[in-house]
Formats: sequence, C-alpha cells, structure tokens
Amino acid sequence: MIIGLVQCECMLYSAQSLKEKRAVILSILRKAVNGHNLAASEIAYQDAWQRTKLAFVSIGTSKVHVERELARALSLIDGRVDIERADTVYEWL
Repeated sequence: MIIGLVQCECMLYSAQSLKEKRAVILSILRKAVNGHNLAASEIAYQDAWQRTKLAFVSIGTSKVHVERELARALSLIDGRVDIERADTVYEWL
C-alpha cells in the first residue's frame, strides 16, 4: 500500500475577501475529490484572504497510480488564473 501526500501553499492575488477566497478553494477541492481516489482539504491560513495551504492525499497499491491522482489535483490549481501555486511538498508513506 502506498500513501501519497502533497501539500501546496498558494496565493490568491485577486481575492478581496474571505468569501471570494473560499469560493475558489471550494471549487478546487470539490473537483479534486469528485469521483477520484483522493481526499483534499485546506490545512492552513483559513483566516488570510490571499493565502492558503491545500493538502491532497491518495492511497493505492501502485505509486504510479497515486502519483497520477496527485498530479491531476495539482493541475486543477495550475489551470486556473485566480490562484498561483507557490510551494509544493510531496510525502510518501
């Protein structure tokens, strides 16, 4: 069994309120977990309106499959213009 965790710190430069930030974050988190072997959450900076830290976790029998799921989640962030990924850390268990 392989457990993959990726944490990424992101900036939302155009967000002017927590409400705008949460709309972007919830959209990403919902798309990430919808129909996939993935768990996702905002893990830090909940009270800051232009900064966030997201975590994505996947469990599987193959590292290739887990890596693919995590890469798909990160591509959801990279494909948006309203959020920028600043720092990314992978962990494998």
